[in-house]
Amino acid sequence: MRFANKVAIVTGSAQGIGREVALGLSREGASVVVADVAMPAAEACAEAILAAGGRAFAYRVDVSDAVQVDGMVAAAVGRFERIDILVNNAGIGHAKPVLETTLEEWNRVLAINLTGQFLCAQAVARVMLRQGGGRIVNVASISGERGGTGRAAYGAAKAGVILLTKVMAVELADKGIAVNAISPGPTETEQVRQFHDTATRAGYYRLLPMKRYAAPREIAEAALFLASEEASFVCGHVLNVDGGFGAAGLITE
Repeated sequence: MRFANKVAIVTGSAQGIGREVALGLSREGASVVVADVAMPAAEACAEAILAAGGRAFAYRVDVSDAVQVDGMVAAAVGRFERIDILVNNAGIGHAKPVLETTLEEWNRVLAINLTGQFLCAQAVARVMLRQGGGRIVNVASISGERGGTGRAAYGAAKAGVILLTKVMAVELADKGIAVNAISPGPTETEQVRQFHDTATRAGYYRLLPMKRYAAPREIAEAALFLASEEASFVCGHVLNVDGGFGAAGLITE
């Protein structure tokens, strides 16, 4: 198994992509910290892992709070003694025109979607330095690569994640810590169903060569690859898992 004897923290793993990442890591041998603010769902994910014979526990964390992030990392080390993998997945959706986005909304999206990834990566990297290495996978988005309607705060945060990934990769690579990111396209998650109305879906379908949304597990598999030794020489890379969105130009029917 790819992750035998490895310990992983997956943030935002109560549902959607994060849950599939947590389950996938466990299926392949990892002990998993299921970290989220939504505790009943996080506990259900951890219980599913335990029922299948894996090792896991749920931990409530608001990733925008440095004290809570430090507590999560301490709990992981206290239970499993090390941290080999961080999948930085926690995030919230936001779709609103730039002229209508309030400062409060802007700050909240950046605090969770960007600052949260910084805090988690920084805290876990300090543990990994003491161990001699590890792998960090940040979850960005195609919204951080191209301008999209209503994506002012969300897109800015995810663009920040992409550059944060590259800077961390450059600074930590020679210390045995590989930092990469995945950049999902539209995916059938609870959050997407909340924010993607009929017009949004139609807009994506026009630009997606594969003409469909991803299943969460399809995105999770890319994260598992970057977390594994199969990606041992991949560093500072942003892997688009987007159904061809980033490659598309003119599409005729």
